[in-house]
Amino acid sequence: MGLTFMDGNEAVVQGAVYAGCRFFAGYPITPATTILSGMLQALPPLGGIVLQGEDEIASIGYCLGASMAGLKAMTATSGPGISLYSENISFAVGSEIPLVIVNVMRQGPSTGAATRGADGDVQFMRWGHSGGLPVVVLAPTCAADCFTLTVHAFNVAERLRCPVFVASSKEIGMTRETVDLEAVEKPVVVDRKTHEGGPYLPFTADARGVPAFLPMGGPVPVRQTSSMHGPDGYITTDPVVMQAMVERLKAKVESPIDSFSFYEWDAQEGARTLIVTYGVTARAARAAVSRVRAQGRPVSLLVLKTLFPVPEKVLRAAAAPVERLLVVEANLGQYVHEVARVVCPTPTRFFGLMCGRMIRPGEIIGEVIRAESS
Repeated sequence: MGLTFMDGNEAVVQGAVYAGCRFFAGYPITPATTILSGMLQALPPLGGIVLQGEDEIASIGYCLGASMAGLKAMTATSGPGISLYSENISFAVGSEIPLVIVNVMRQGPSTGAATRGADGDVQFMRWGHSGGLPVVVLAPTCAADCFTLTVHAFNVAERLRCPVFVASSKEIGMTRETVDLEAVEKPVVVDRKTHEGGPYLPFTADARGVPAFLPMGGPVPVRQTSSMHGPDGYITTDPVVMQAMVERLKAKVESPIDSFSFYEWDAQEGARTLIVTYGVTARAARAAVSRVRAQGRPVSLLVLKTLFPVPEKVLRAAAAPVERLLVVEANLGQYVHEVARVVCPTPTRFFGLMCGRMIRPGEIIGEVIRAESS
């Protein structure tokens, strides 16, 4: 390994292989296509399977089937593809099917500017499926993060039996940079808990709220359905069973958030302002913080790498020493509402652009000066 020149999409491929992914299906879409071609090179020599579906709907459907058969599965797309994934994301949530979904975000809405990046899908990933139950969204800032957070995404998906998003972007996914693969964090790989014997009820949960797994097609019959069901997998309309099911699905994802709250917190003594950001914009924010400090102005920085469930403890701890927060996003303001909700009544300001170029350090510096002068 050692020093390697790679982009974020290549790092996602390597992270997925390291995590044990052995099934990938996708449909070509800028700027995620090179994940499909990268997996096509990586998986077959390992005995894995790669399919190009006839469209995004078929692609995520193939992944759900492979996961239910016991394989670690991943798909990758961009915003227009996520919209077509919606129904099967709900299926994965409700039927507790582990799956990693890489969203290499681009400028929207609709077809937008396919070769320009933006972070316009943040709330889309959280709410873009029926039922409103929580999902996990991890957000890398660079190629090295793409490797590590892809491994974490598989671990969370396997541990909680749920879909997990990796929220990359065009600028991360297609920008090549030097990565020291020997120094990159390599999390211990986690596999889903399997049923160990005795009668099997496919949705009977353990103390964590997560059912043990058995693959479909094996010697033990496994019932699966996209409809509301009880622990035995049979369809139900019993209000008590239904309420218990949705509350368990919510709690199993939200309760362990501390175990997958990934972030960088660069606190400076005497800082009155905390910059909060994520994704590729974090790189401009780091440069801005360095320049502001060189001018003799203390300022703190929080880079979130877990977006959902919202890491509320992290936000409150980082906000406690400061007078105000400045949330910087490559959109018109999506995550700022989550931050303001959590840190209220601490004042929260917003700066964002979605114009086809990245936010510049000088623009962030200007916002910090305006915030502290008002």
